[in-house]
Amino acid sequence: MNDRVTITIDGHVANVMLNRADKFNALDLKMFGALGDAADSVRQNPAVRAVVLHGDGDNFCAGIDTSMFADPNVRLDVALMEPVKPSIANLFQRAAYAWRELPMPVICALRGITYGGGLQIALGADLRVAAPDTRFSIMETKWGLVPDMAMSTTLRGIVAADRVKELAWSARIFGADEALSLGIVTCIENDPLAAATAMAAEYAARSPEAIKGIKRLVNEAWQLSEVEALEMEARLQLGVIGSPNQVEAVTANLEKRPPKFED
Repeated sequence: MNDRVTITIDGHVANVMLNRADKFNALDLKMFGALGDAADSVRQNPAVRAVVLHGDGDNFCAGIDTSMFADPNVRLDVALMEPVKPSIANLFQRAAYAWRELPMPVICALRGITYGGGLQIALGADLRVAAPDTRFSIMETKWGLVPDMAMSTTLRGIVAADRVKELAWSARIFGADEALSLGIVTCIENDPLAAATAMAAEYAARSPEAIKGIKRLVNEAWQLSEVEALEMEARLQLGVIGSPNQVEAVTANLEKRPPKFED
């Protein structure tokens, strides 16, 4: 971990913040590494049941810091083609894909500039809450690049292929209302960080096995055949039904009291 990303834990919720506000939280090599390390740190903390991801200051992330291309320490052939094990994603992809790999919900709070790699990081989250002033762009063609931070997996099934091509080819900037209509953001809130934090706290208060099972079901079963999807659905249910947390959920609801789930 380095100072590019900070993590604070409040109860069962991890707050992960991109910490480079003076550069609009742009992605340099240290930021790429820190985002993957942050996800690893969250995964290893058994108390964490939900994550809020956001940027310091008035912007989420301006995308790649182009000065990185002049860094002699960056071996693009290695960084692009070698996964950061045990992940299937490379160094750059992991900055976004690591949030998809986490078993618990990740809610991303967005405001201001959310361009290029910044948008791709947000797409790695499960839910995205945007301020009305948030501006988005799949901006890579402006720099002669292909979007390569796991967008091929995270945007699949959210936005129609023709719309993705139009947005990526044009690199145009679009607002929160269009992002909502496309399904890129989950909702628009005046205070996205407060809304995302409230959502995370609500999900963290539910049975962690059920919450994790739902994330796995949606992330994986949508790509399976119907036979495989139904089998997975049943297998996940079998794994939680009758467990201490599932029994506690039933008992608490019958008695109308707050449940106390085990980690």
